[in-house]
Amino acid sequence: MTFNFKNTVLLFVYIFCFFSGFCQNQIITGSEQYDEYIPFLKNKSIGIVAHKASRLKINNDIHLVDFLIKKNVRIRTIFAPEHGYDGRADAGALVYDTKDESTGLNIFSLHGKIKKPLPEQLEGIDIIVFDLQDVGARFYTFLSTLHYVMQACAEANIPILLLDRPNPNGHYVDGPVLDMKFKTFVGMHPVPIVHGMTLGEYARMINGEGWLGENLKCELKIVTVKNYTHQTKYILPVRPSPNLPNAQSISLYPSLCLLEPTTISIGRGTEKQFQIYGHPKFPKTKFKFKPSPNFGSKNPKWTGDLCFGISLEKIEVSDRLNISWLIDAYNKLPENYIFFKDSFERIAGTDKLRSQIINKIPINEIRKSWEPELENYKKLRKKYLIYPEHD
Repeated sequence: MTFNFKNTVLLFVYIFCFFSGFCQNQIITGSEQYDEYIPFLKNKSIGIVAHKASRLKINNDIHLVDFLIKKNVRIRTIFAPEHGYDGRADAGALVYDTKDESTGLNIFSLHGKIKKPLPEQLEGIDIIVFDLQDVGARFYTFLSTLHYVMQACAEANIPILLLDRPNPNGHYVDGPVLDMKFKTFVGMHPVPIVHGMTLGEYARMINGEGWLGENLKCELKIVTVKNYTHQTKYILPVRPSPNLPNAQSISLYPSLCLLEPTTISIGRGTEKQFQIYGHPKFPKTKFKFKPSPNFGSKNPKWTGDLCFGISLEKIEVSDRLNISWLIDAYNKLPENYIFFKDSFERIAGTDKLRSQIINKIPINEIRKSWEPELENYKKLRKKYLIYPEHD
């Protein structure tokens, strides 16, 4: 057999490229396409909505604020969502206004006394840059922050430049659609639990459906994600919030969050948040855990108590909302034990699910009960999609 040096080199290059991903279509987020938006920001005074995950991974892993300053973009103000600019505050905790130590910039909290930028906070701002990493669930509050920022900007005639990012749960749509009588900051729009949109697509829907009220529309420019479809697998390079540490927790989040407004622990206060669930009164099992205060959970449910339960760390997560764990947890507790908290309907988005669980309605019938509204939503969603449904 004749040795062909050229073909051998090409083979090794191909193998290297295949395993490194260089020859495959890499996802390029909106923030990483700086040649497209930096010219748009020159000579403008900008406000920026950002958090810990607002980073450019392909550009030496730099935070967007630091990157824009290096590019001589004039940042006036930072706005921070739930968990704060540094991503350390507990879920639901009030976040206070502060200053960024490294830049001296004011950081106004949108998860403290106010959730919508005040007119005086927007004074002197020519454009708002919005760069948050969403995870695709209705109750993840970045959707509500997006709504209020769009509303404030529409009222002040300030455009928004939205740097889009992939949705790690954007490959399916499922769950009950929010009954608007349960509208809160953890659910503001008539969408299902798993909405199947990027923030760019969702912003288009907020505008298009008139959800800002009073005939308001926000001037919106979206820098879209390159090489992305709704079936593209995407593992977040930075945790989007303290209690979503890895891809498994993010995949399980839409389903296990239904256990949050119950007496069940979903692993806060452990290193397995949103990957396990349990309770001190569950039947004894080999798997057990004991919550204690930690990063992102200063006072977790059942602190110091031994909980027996289930680990979902290794399971393959299906492309649908799974309510079997909610049902299993309810059935494991003693009869007449208080299971649901008053806030359950805010997360479920409906007052039907609680009674369906209590009355032991089969899962297939529960799912059928939300199908008509879910199908209507899927039709609505198609109007605002930017990215293909399939690869």
